[in-house]
Amino acid sequence: MIKFPHDEAEIKRLQELFKYESPLWASGIQYIAGIDEVGRGPIAGPVVAAAVILPANFMLWGVNDSKKLSENKRLVLEQAIKENAVAWAIGAVGARDIEKYNILEATKIAMARAVHKLAMNPEHLLIDALKLPALTIPQTAIIKGDAQSASIAAASILAKCHRDRMMKIYDLKYPGYGFAQNSGYPSPAHKRAVFANGACVIHRSTFVLKPIKGE
Repeated sequence: MIKFPHDEAEIKRLQELFKYESPLWASGIQYIAGIDEVGRGPIAGPVVAAAVILPANFMLWGVNDSKKLSENKRLVLEQAIKENAVAWAIGAVGARDIEKYNILEATKIAMARAVHKLAMNPEHLLIDALKLPALTIPQTAIIKGDAQSASIAAASILAKCHRDRMMKIYDLKYPGYGFAQNSGYPSPAHKRAVFANGACVIHRSTFVLKPIKGE
């Protein structure tokens, strides 16, 4: 069983991760949604976003930017987030629509979908690096927000775990590309597979051309 630290250093770290949420809670705002995405860089698969509303001052031991966590730690935290969050939801945009809208707009659409799917309306959004003009909810864009806000970090964990599961399913449906291992990112082995076999339906064709060219 994975055990996360519960010591004073961890308490201090978590309190620092609430530096954006705490003033909002103190002002009477209860429902703050952290929003993050995963999947902007791959050449295959969807972009996935998550929205998470945490209870005020909830000590989610070990929460961090999903990129800094092992898969096992992410899965443990994913379960804890789902069990304790006030609300959470996932939004996704597939490869064809990524090419239709471009990756930035597709990311915003996935984020907005996650917000719309929440069981309750958030009063404020904390978003990793972006603002969502399509939503009228007050919002704050935070550069590297998954390392600065517990709510955004929680969203990054849910988005990462969800997308990784999707890519493992795609690996069974479209074998030979190593999606379970590379999650659609352009690893050398993945690029060689596309060069040898061509792209499959979940590849983003405009993304594939640049990294595959010259292989």
